Amino acid sequence: MQKISETLKLVIIGAIVLIASMVAFFLGYLYRKKIAEKTIKSAEQEAQRIVEEAKKQAEAYKKEATLLAKEEIHRARSEFDREVRERRAELQRFERRLIQKEEMLDKKMASVEEKEEQLNQKLKDIQKLQEEIELLKQKEQEELQRISGLTQEEAKQIILKSVEQDVKHDVALMIKELEQQAKEEADKKAREIIATAIQRYSSDYVAENTVSVVTLPNDEMKGRIIGREGRNIKTFETVTGIDLIIDDTPEAVILSGFDPIRREIAKLTLEKLILDGRIHPARIEEMYEKAKREVENKIREEGERVVFELGIHNLHPELIKLIGKLKYRTSYGQNVLAHSIEVANIAGIMAAELGLDQSIAKRAGLLHDIGKAVDHEMEGSHALIGYELAKKYKETNPDVLEAIGGHHGEMETRSIYNVLIQAADSVSAARPGARRESLESYIRRLQKLEEIANSFDGVEKAYAIQAGREIRIMVKPDHVSDDDIVIMAREIVKRIESELDYPGQIKVNVIREVRAVEYAK
Repeated sequence: MQKISETLKLVIIGAIVLIASMVAFFLGYLYRKKIAEKTIKSAEQEAQRIVEEAKKQAEAYKKEATLLAKEEIHRARSEFDREVRERRAELQRFERRLIQKEEMLDKKMASVEEKEEQLNQKLKDIQKLQEEIELLKQKEQEELQRISGLTQEEAKQIILKSVEQDVKHDVALMIKELEQQAKEEADKKAREIIATAIQRYSSDYVAENTVSVVTLPNDEMKGRIIGREGRNIKTFETVTGIDLIIDDTPEAVILSGFDPIRREIAKLTLEKLILDGRIHPARIEEMYEKAKREVENKIREEGERVVFELGIHNLHPELIKLIGKLKYRTSYGQNVLAHSIEVANIAGIMAAELGLDQSIAKRAGLLHDIGKAVDHEMEGSHALIGYELAKKYKETNPDVLEAIGGHHGEMETRSIYNVLIQAADSVSAARPGARRESLESYIRRLQKLEEIANSFDGVEKAYAIQAGREIRIMVKPDHVSDDDIVIMAREIVKRIESELDYPGQIKVNVIREVRAVEYAK
């Protein structure tokens, strides 16, 4: 019974707990529902408030946009009104100008009509005068025919022939004047170009000799150079091909020879022997071989230096070597390499003045005397030898080849670069100090020039000027006419070319001057 009561208590407690849980759950549900309804109601109120504020703000924006639109419309309308007023004012100005122009045109039309009437009247008067002139002309012709006994056609032919002769004379004079003017302009331009080239390129130059002097440390060295029974000096001269002159000159010996390369090798050989101190035939041969190799290296280096300084490219190595050899060649005492460099620079400057290719002119100028490097080894003139050498060593530019072969007129060429090289060659060779010339032969040449000029009839005075580069001749105007001086100049040139030897060219200038002098008292 007691157990049943306890079980019942437990059941009742369980039931109470269950009922309490259900009540609690129901009350919680009601509470949550109430809270949710409040939240929804609050959210709806907030949303309604936001909507109201958005409506108010939209209304404010609408009013503001309306005001801005009205202001913009007002501004655009004002701008349009202003432009309309300006256009209307401008159209009014154009209208006034058109009215003024119409008035002026009306006045001019009236003036033109008036002048046209005057011109018509004058034309009628002129026609009337022409008719009268024709009648008078016809009467004069009839009278002239009656007096002269010639028809109109015969008289016309006589007049035309006379006029034709006069016209021919005038045309001849005009042609002569134009030719003279063109010649003077060409001479002036040529002088300017050559003067510019000489002015822009100037070089110091001293004529070279055919002997070299070697300084000795003491006079005892002379005996060692000669050797026992002269065997050292004999070996030296045999190996080098140069004469060794030992005289009374203190502490010096002289090397003499016309081959400058051999002379340079001999000089280096002797200097090496003196420095070494051991002088005997075997040593001489050994030092000679060393000096020979040094000179060959110098020749190659000198050729490369010159080519580099002038900016010339793509030359065959053998041509560069021949250029270096020119350093040891001379012509009338002038170093051929220095002359070739000078010709290259002068020709390049003249080519630049004439708008030609400066590199071609320099190339031709440097190579124009290349034949002189081997002309003692081959037969023929140095110009033709140089032409063949350049072709052999792959020089393909025809202007350069023509300039090399034709710079002394031995080949017929049409290249303008040939003319440039001839001019540059003459300038380099003929300038004072370039080539050695004795004072005696110089004076003889000047005297001979004046003697040739004075031998012609009608010559009053003759002067050799510009170091013999020009002969200026004054003739007697009473004995020599203008036509005669042309013939005289030609004959003097022929005499000079046949009787004198001279470098470059000589200008013959024959002057005939007539003066009329009166005194006012």
